[in-house]
Amino acid sequence: MAHHLDPERMQRDSAAASQLAAIPTNRVCTMSTSIQESVSLALGSGGARGLAHIGIIECLIDQGYRIASISGASMGSLIGGIYAAGELDAYKRWVCSLGRTDVLRFLDFAFSGDGLLKGDRIMDRLREMVGERQIEDLPVTFTAVATDIERQREVWISEGPLFDAVRASIAVPGIFTPYEYQGMTLVDGGLLNPVPIAPTFRDFTDLTIAVNLNAKTPQSRRTDTLPASKRREPEADQGYQARIRQFLDTIGSNLVGSGDQRFGVFELTTRSFETMQNAIAATKIAAYRPDVIIDVPRDASAAHEFHRARELIELGYALAESAMEPRRAGAALGSCPTHAL
Repeated sequence: MAHHLDPERMQRDSAAASQLAAIPTNRVCTMSTSIQESVSLALGSGGARGLAHIGIIECLIDQGYRIASISGASMGSLIGGIYAAGELDAYKRWVCSLGRTDVLRFLDFAFSGDGLLKGDRIMDRLREMVGERQIEDLPVTFTAVATDIERQREVWISEGPLFDAVRASIAVPGIFTPYEYQGMTLVDGGLLNPVPIAPTFRDFTDLTIAVNLNAKTPQSRRTDTLPASKRREPEADQGYQARIRQFLDTIGSNLVGSGDQRFGVFELTTRSFETMQNAIAATKIAAYRPDVIIDVPRDASAAHEFHRARELIELGYALAESAMEPRRAGAALGSCPTHAL
């Protein structure tokens, strides 16, 4: 293509150059703070540790990022879907109000061979809180990841009723009954993709951030990662864990052999599932490298400890701040252009 000289344009460019040269070299530049970077967020699976997603989302918003797209597996789909529907604050207030015994009230037992829990009570409560929503109508692009157990493949749900998609994505094998959806038998998305980065490849955003809830970190003890004021009393917690495991194992006693076995059905199922997720998560992150990874230690909480919502949210916020700090520092250094005379 040929470029022709334009006298009027040359005059405008000359005037602009004169104005640029007049800018003081010691002037503080804040140009970058007025531009919101758009984010694709991949929220991983990990039971109650997924409550850390709330703190991570809050931190990103506080730092000025615009969350344009969310892909979630299991608990990541639940938190991500509720945020996409604009009701994360209401959910946070509710979940932070739950005590240890409150959690038990949402356990609706299936008394069947394909899962201990039906999951209807918790889904009904979420529908009451958020309302019936269609995924395609949400202001934030949302994808719930589930697993087609019969065809042994990953399923991305990005349209249709929000809580049908969430229910399918949270169906931990052996714990929740599978969910029948559009002719498929679906179970937990974390079974094949515990850190669902791949669905974000369809997005046109500035940044991809993945949250891994199954990370192993140098400070792997959960009491080391929390503020001293938030550390719980080990004796009381161990008693609670023992009671809830015993309660669930009693319900599934037909699946348990002799009483001298080391693990009950509930603990063995959750530990086995998390062990598998740990290995798959490392592979997925290596294959689909995001711009930022936020690692939540896998021993930050047990899968069923939803009564610890407040401290897990705070942990998520702190981990997000730490993970995003290098980008903030880099942005501060590169925010002011150099003006050459």
